[in-house]
Amino acid sequence: MTRRYFGTDGVRGVVGKDLTPELVERLGRAATLWAGGGAVLVGRDTRASGRELEHAFASGVASAGGHAVLAGVLPTPAVALLSLDLGAVISASHNPPEYNGVKLFDGDGGKLTDAAEEEIEALLEAPPQGEERGGIDNLEVIGSSYVRHVVERFGGELSGLKLAVDCANGAYSAIAPKAFEELGAEVVAIGDQPDGSNINVGCGATDLRALQEVVASDGCDLGIAFDGDGDRMLAVDERGQAVDGDAILAVLALDLGVELVAVTQMANLGFHRLMAERGIRVVTTDVGDRYVLEALKREGGLLGGEQSGHIIYLEDHVTGDGLAAALLLCSALDGRKLSQATAVLERYPQATANVPVARKELTEPLLAEVERLNAELAPDGRVLVRPSGTEPVVRVLAEASAQEKADSLCASIATLVASELG
Repeated sequence: MTRRYFGTDGVRGVVGKDLTPELVERLGRAATLWAGGGAVLVGRDTRASGRELEHAFASGVASAGGHAVLAGVLPTPAVALLSLDLGAVISASHNPPEYNGVKLFDGDGGKLTDAAEEEIEALLEAPPQGEERGGIDNLEVIGSSYVRHVVERFGGELSGLKLAVDCANGAYSAIAPKAFEELGAEVVAIGDQPDGSNINVGCGATDLRALQEVVASDGCDLGIAFDGDGDRMLAVDERGQAVDGDAILAVLALDLGVELVAVTQMANLGFHRLMAERGIRVVTTDVGDRYVLEALKREGGLLGGEQSGHIIYLEDHVTGDGLAAALLLCSALDGRKLSQATAVLERYPQATANVPVARKELTEPLLAEVERLNAELAPDGRVLVRPSGTEPVVRVLAEASAQEKADSLCASIATLVASELG
């Protein structure tokens, strides 16, 4: 069975077009039936559509005889950590404000498998349970226990550190700056004034320019940027240079002394070379943090993540967490500048493109050309083409020993993608 609604990370779409309250209510009912009832913790990010969709999902839960516990604005990792029989987040993560979505977690805080999502989709047409209606409660103080856990488990002494923190006008706006200050850091906060329509707009992990300017103008030691729902984190070093998930993972892998790291196909070839030099085994997965999480559980690993900023550390946690990752990164510096810490990673030049397409099924000529190029480029380069799980685009990545070569490869493949699928 092919999933119709679930993508790489839950169900997402433009509110009122691809994602309606009616669909969200059906998702709430189907997920509750799949779980066999019970209690569902429901959080949301700061989008204007969040309240309506939160209540639609809760109504679906109750109509299946379940009990919805509404936690209000809460980062995605908090919902995972505090999940009841199920956890649900009304969020479209890094997408623009007009989008929203539903992410689901099982009772252990894990993201659902493809098979589980298929089973839920099969229940979308199930009717309400009649007389067995459940209930809905509000419990909007639950976030404090999450913050306490993360600060105590992942935090360290940050006195003397000056941080710029960009909350993306999202779920960390009222949480993250205070957490860093509690540990002694001097904090310059931006993107911390959500109004329902400014989440991820010109701020956060999807747009580091404002953070880069603040780091430079205020003389900060580094900058931290979250995405709208808080499961992603990127950084900016003291020079204003962007630091991606590959570099963050490299610093953490060496600091934490892990024996294994799980990454996706997007990870830079330089990361693989560094890990090999240090005797750290790398497990590569499909794109999507849930596949990284599945690999870590399967292989008995603790650390993994994505170039885009999903950083997972499973010591006393269940999923990727932007705040936990940021605190671990600050501790790993151990008095060094961030640029010094990340210099250990010598990355291969990359070029990327997002190609708008009418259909996302990759054609045989396209696959054949990618296979030919990869055989020709190995081991010092590669081409990766994959349909987006969240947008109507096909993503192209080219990597080579020189930037011009990577740019040329990317442009060539992007043109072919547009011709074949546009």
